[in-house]
Amino acid sequence: SETVFYSRRGKSVAVPSEWFTSGAQAMGLSRSEMDQQLLQRAKSAGVVVLEEAHASRLIYEREEVRGIRVKIGDATRDYEALVTIDATGRTRSLARQLDPPRANQRKHTNSLVAFKAHLKNTRVAAGACEIYFYKHGYGGLSRVEGGVSNLCFIVAANDVRRYGSDPEVVRREVVMQNSRAAHTLAEATTSTPWLSVSLESFGRRTLAPAAGLLTVGDAAAFIDPFTGSGMLMALESGQVAADVIARSLERLRERGGFQLLLNDYAAEYRRRFESRLRVSGLLRRAAFFPHLAEAAILFFGTSSRLRRKLARATRHPSSREAKTSSL
Repeated sequence: SETVFYSRRGKSVAVPSEWFTSGAQAMGLSRSEMDQQLLQRAKSAGVVVLEEAHASRLIYEREEVRGIRVKIGDATRDYEALVTIDATGRTRSLARQLDPPRANQRKHTNSLVAFKAHLKNTRVAAGACEIYFYKHGYGGLSRVEGGVSNLCFIVAANDVRRYGSDPEVVRREVVMQNSRAAHTLAEATTSTPWLSVSLESFGRRTLAPAAGLLTVGDAAAFIDPFTGSGMLMALESGQVAADVIARSLERLRERGGFQLLLNDYAAEYRRRFESRLRVSGLLRRAAFFPHLAEAAILFFGTSSRLRRKLARATRHPSSREAKTSSL
């Protein structure tokens, strides 16, 4: 029913879910359950689903993507397509095949690492998603199905190395420096293995790395998780891409019209997401510094009108009937 943001010293400010639309609530759902529901829905809608398959490479001819090569076991098969969609998340495993090699490029060192696990015996407030700020990062805790809670947190890579890359130690020594997190996680134990990923950057990526290839979701832009709109943007951008492609099918079948399709997609993408990405970028500057985060929490705590306006700035008007969190 609400998301509550906690400063390191325990000051808090709440954003009710109903602010996004009258009477709305969010649903705490694990990613695996959500993915399974989406997969079954796709099958029932007539989508041909290939499981245990790997999109090994793009079919790239005359500077244009013409489909993908799929590997299933020891067999491979080429699938031609008028438009190929990279929905592989931040890894951009399709789009990055087109990234030009850089001579004498130094290995990039990521400055942030994200961890995730399901926990038992947390003290998260009933009906709340809790966000904790601490030095150089933030984390989120919310209940999901099965009587467990989902904990995700972002920390500085230097802190991860300092504590031997042990997520339990990082949780204790970094995340639980937030007084509220220290309370909610005091008796928590993991019920799943820890997952981790390094983070390169936030914000926009390339919408069309080549003719015939569009990106959606995190492959197109990675928004800060504390906004609670990562999955929402992924689903919305997929819908935008599908609508644009449907309108352009006749031109595409004539082996033309991709640039017009891209112009349409880029314009609609900017209209829906540009403001959200800009607002989240501004909030990020405060999120990673405890004193700024505390000042922001105190400031926005003085006015529900300000909080509501800021919260709604992370959503597009047409999408405020839903709130999905990448937590």
